[in-house]
Amino acid sequence: MRLTGLSARSLLSFAMAPASHIYFSPEIGERQKVMAKSVNKVILLGNVGKDPEIRSTGGGTMVASFTLATSDRTKDAQGNWQDRTEWHNLKAFGRTAEIIRDYVKKGHKLFVEGRISTSSWDDKESGQKRYRTEIIVNDLSLLSARDDAGSGSSPYTRQSGASNNVDQRQPAGHDDYGQAAEISDDDIPF
Repeated sequence: MRLTGLSARSLLSFAMAPASHIYFSPEIGERQKVMAKSVNKVILLGNVGKDPEIRSTGGGTMVASFTLATSDRTKDAQGNWQDRTEWHNLKAFGRTAEIIRDYVKKGHKLFVEGRISTSSWDDKESGQKRYRTEIIVNDLSLLSARDDAGSGSSPYTRQSGASNNVDQRQPAGHDDYGQAAEISDDDIPF
């Protein structure tokens, strides 16, 4: 199956079509059965509930476990604003766990991308089946300064995977460029 050269609209139709549908691509000129794509992606922006718990696996992989609070605001029947806080259990591994150990504390604001994972086990005391749903962290952006819970800005962004050799600092703001060098009309090429 060839997908190169497709328009963005055709690709979107291709990706969003239910498994039971047949898709005709005018660019390719043939009919294709489309399989449904599944997505397990979570994006959270919230505050850390307590200092992360750090441990290592038997193989030496570092694991960070922590909670993140997100808030939602809605109006009730009387027109009053009601705040609702949702708590999420998060887990990170390897280098991301090290970054969390070194930089994340209770109250820090984080932007997290990850996936949902549910595990189950039998409770030893009651014999009942127990479940725990967690967010496995893939990407992490620290939005609080290292020593400042809840305010400030950190230039560090951590993405899991193969991008370890990339400078992940955020670019300097517009004002930083203006202060770095004076620009005159002679510097503008038009």
